[in-house]
Amino acid sequence: MKDITVPLRLVRLLADGDFHSGEQFGETLGMSRAAINKHIQTLREWGVDVFTVPGKGYSLHGPLQLLDENIILSYLPEGRVTVLPVIDSTNQYLMDRTATLRSGDACVAEYQGQGRGRRGRHWFSPFGANLYLSLYWRLEQGPAAAIGLSLVIGIIMAEVLQRLGAQEVRVKWPNDLYLHDRKLAGILVEISGKAGDAAHVVIGAGINLSMREPLNPVIDQGWINLQEAGIKIDRNDLTASLINELRQAMPIFERDGFSAFHQRWQALDNYFNRPVKLLIGDREIKGIAQGINSQGALLLEQDNEVKAYLGGEISLRGL
Repeated sequence: MKDITVPLRLVRLLADGDFHSGEQFGETLGMSRAAINKHIQTLREWGVDVFTVPGKGYSLHGPLQLLDENIILSYLPEGRVTVLPVIDSTNQYLMDRTATLRSGDACVAEYQGQGRGRRGRHWFSPFGANLYLSLYWRLEQGPAAAIGLSLVIGIIMAEVLQRLGAQEVRVKWPNDLYLHDRKLAGILVEISGKAGDAAHVVIGAGINLSMREPLNPVIDQGWINLQEAGIKIDRNDLTASLINELRQAMPIFERDGFSAFHQRWQALDNYFNRPVKLLIGDREIKGIAQGINSQGALLLEQDNEVKAYLGGEISLRGL
């Protein structure tokens, strides 16, 4: 991996949102303006919107709040959080270390080069714009005990965001958070382990905070960020709050399963009592969403009959 010391120093200098000249950077970092420009290009590759104005220098579109490990740890008495500036994937970072982790260990990153979404999709992860967080948990009962876990994570995330000021955030079965009918956050739960053995679970969460429209069309659905909705949430506070709430929720889930959280879903359900389309492979099933049952299955009303579905994805599109 190439040395990223200089790009990280540059982004910290730019984070105030003011203009900085190439000459100023050169004096501060002891290098030529040409070399500075090369490192600025690295920031752009990370998704940082650095623009230049002749005679004024480099600037961002606004101040950038960077993750601060000391602040995050001050909110978490147990600690056990790693703050990474640049990583391929926070989920992969933990999955590579399951042999040495304790339940509740977490990591958070400024940028993911190979962030993952569900079904092998790429999760666009520009530097400093969003939250990319992963948490490890060992389920002694094995992989089968993880049924419904992604729903629980959605409930916890939505409740934390609502408490921090995003009151209109809702959950979308089975793995997303929505705001104003557009995707705000995604959840990826990855499990390793054999039947009969403990399961190593890595919970990944990506939340759009201030991400700008990417130059390349890498996102194929409607999305929103909190900044666009006029909501400002401190990234360090959000990181610590999510980790703390997940650490408290997981022992309850281990003991009682999804049923302990079932009643909290309906108040957060973005699609409750709305016409939806359920896609299961090549099948398309239309009906009225009626929430989920205690096993986490989607309930769809069709011709005055309610049926439960465990697989697929729902959408309002194309109705």
